Amino acid sequence: MPYFDAASSAPLHPVARQALLAALDEGWADPARLYREGRRARLLLDAAREAAAEAVGCRPDELAFTSSGTRAVHSAISGALAGRRRVGRHLVVSAVEHSSVLHAAATHEAQGGTFAEVPVDRAGAVSAAAYGEALREDTALACLQSANHEVGTEQPVAEVAELCRASGVPLLVDAAQSLGWGPVPAGWSLLAASAHKWGGPSGVGLLAVRKGVRFAPQGPADERESGRAAGFENIPAVVAAAASLRAVRAEAAAESVRLRALVDLIRARVPELVPDVEVVGDPVRRLPHLVTFSCLYVDGETLLHELDRAEFSVSSGSSCTSSTLTPSHVLKAMGVLSEGNVRVSLPAGTTAEDVDRFLRVLPGVVSEVREKLGAPVSVAPSPAATSLVVDSLGKRCPIPVIELAKVIGEVPVGGTVTVLSDDEAARLDIPAWCVMREQEYVGEQPADRGSAYVVRRLS
Repeated sequence: MPYFDAASSAPLHPVARQALLAALDEGWADPARLYREGRRARLLLDAAREAAAEAVGCRPDELAFTSSGTRAVHSAISGALAGRRRVGRHLVVSAVEHSSVLHAAATHEAQGGTFAEVPVDRAGAVSAAAYGEALREDTALACLQSANHEVGTEQPVAEVAELCRASGVPLLVDAAQSLGWGPVPAGWSLLAASAHKWGGPSGVGLLAVRKGVRFAPQGPADERESGRAAGFENIPAVVAAAASLRAVRAEAAAESVRLRALVDLIRARVPELVPDVEVVGDPVRRLPHLVTFSCLYVDGETLLHELDRAEFSVSSGSSCTSSTLTPSHVLKAMGVLSEGNVRVSLPAGTTAEDVDRFLRVLPGVVSEVREKLGAPVSVAPSPAATSLVVDSLGKRCPIPVIELAKVIGEVPVGGTVTVLSDDEAARLDIPAWCVMREQEYVGEQPADRGSAYVVRRLS
């Protein structure tokens, strides 16, 4: 069964497995003790730190191992903000950061701080100039991911880092998605990453803090990991994480070329095979293994279940999932279609045959889901009324867009259709439908319940 969700968690690399098993026998003792078992454990821990630091591009004494990438992010943000509290309490983030960053920002705001979100373009990238404008005299910390976890777009880290340096603001880079593919451009002050994203074991994060960065770890003091990560080190997992990072980096150049070609094939073929699809994310400045597309008139949860039945494991940033009925914050910030969203992220070793079979299966799966939802096959002729109102109150995506598509042909060119909806996804998906179908999105108006979205027929 092809596993196409490496961006969530990559399969355990063979080198990680070997290192983990070996370290279970050698690295179980307390590395802080001076007897031989402790010294042996300390040697393993030090060697892992040196290997990981080399891959990150920092000194070994600047790197700490944490219990997860999320913990690394939270510790980085809280420690940097506390260390620079005399400068101010302002935080800058991009609108498409991982939820761990946005949750930390919300907590900071709840505790009396402030934060600004830098918007992104339709490809999901921030403008370095716009990011620079968000920096203020009281900005204590700036955060920017190296590459987006949902659409794969790479961010202008080097340019933003230079602006932050000129303003005297430390930059935290969340490198969870990109570190396995190569080092982050120079200029960052803090860096966080997660081992299970590159094929290491889960439960290991990396936190790097450059010398000279004011940093005050929060919480009770602890003697381990420079006081930045409390608790006994999981040495076998740390050893496996460092060994696998070194291994995937050695394979990255060749595997990047191979997977990029497969992703390029998916990007090109999906719009040809499936009507009414929007491929999102930057087509050039992106991770080599990740592609995301959204399908009109499709329930994203149903689509993922049907692909799972067809033996393909993919994920989604769609608004239509069982866990949330609000659009993905990444897709929302980009202003792209959110319904029927599919993220394909290929792990190392993915074959061309698996991708070819995915492309053969996908059109039929999408067609079946659309048929079950009653999606329109073609635009209805014979326009009559000059304006129509579609009541979609109480209905979730993609039903409001399907009902809009069914009736747009019933008004003449220049006529309007008003969709009443109380689904948050409609605010994103109706304008996106207009772009894809070359109709005019007039705008949103208040309604007794929800909102009224007005669309003018152009063709």
